[in-house]
Amino acid sequence: MHRTNLTAATDSESWGGLGLELQHVPKPGLWPGVANGNRIVLSQGPDAVFFAEIDDDRGGVEYSRTNHYRSPIAPLRAAEVRTVTEQGKPSWYARWAHRFADALESSPIGPLHEGRWVLSRRLAWEGIPRTADGPAAQWRALLLDDHPDGYIDWFTGSWAVMPLRQMPPPDCGRVKAYRKQAREGILPPALLWWFSGLNCYVILDGHARLVAAIAENREPAVLALSRAPSEDQTKGGTDKALSTYHLTMSILDGPHPVTDRQGSARAASHLLATQLHNLKVDYAPTRAWPMPAAHRPGLGTPMR
Repeated sequence: MHRTNLTAATDSESWGGLGLELQHVPKPGLWPGVANGNRIVLSQGPDAVFFAEIDDDRGGVEYSRTNHYRSPIAPLRAAEVRTVTEQGKPSWYARWAHRFADALESSPIGPLHEGRWVLSRRLAWEGIPRTADGPAAQWRALLLDDHPDGYIDWFTGSWAVMPLRQMPPPDCGRVKAYRKQAREGILPPALLWWFSGLNCYVILDGHARLVAAIAENREPAVLALSRAPSEDQTKGGTDKALSTYHLTMSILDGPHPVTDRQGSARAASHLLATQLHNLKVDYAPTRAWPMPAAHRPGLGTPMR
């Protein structure tokens, strides 16, 4: 695996994500299979962990979990957690991103396959105003924890967070230990995976850590894994962003006076930096594989 630390859009010294590039991994241990155009089965090794059926009008998706999911990340030891200090700073996220990348690279039950990936703090709902009820209420609304079955309505909302197993209660022993870490400011981030076929995130690791942060009414720290755009897509976007920037600067340097030229040039440079950064951390579609006929769910029967 080749790794590249990505800098933040407006600060060349600040960590903005971790680029991953893999070769010779044709099919992962955790993989989505598709059948009949609207059926999705997420499999892990020999086990099916998740079934979904997309509405014919593409208005939403019905899903069901099997409780067979296993995290590709080994349990995080308290002693290890305490060595990663300064929670929330870019360097803190960078260290956990490398830790998760190590685990995903060596795990036979993770989602990585050949191609380009990115681990970053960027989430699809960035920029959306937060509710006045605090982070706990916001995250409770995002979690699809109606175990084992549920429905995502794409007309009323997307970008939700899908647990792949039942969320533990906030008073269980493991969550209590994580709640203590949350109060101490050392709780590790949860690891999410952008699943474009569901238009939501799924939790790869950190079900109990999310419960702990929510129980303490704290904003959960998260890292999101996603496929990255291809080299051709990145090059095309880069060429377009640079062309727009050069056109803007040519207008500012033209014969006609421009109010606050310096401010306009600074804004154009900031926009270019943001666009180039977003091209590196943007989400590409999740790859899926055709389901073998012998393993397809009954296509003529409802999921439940």
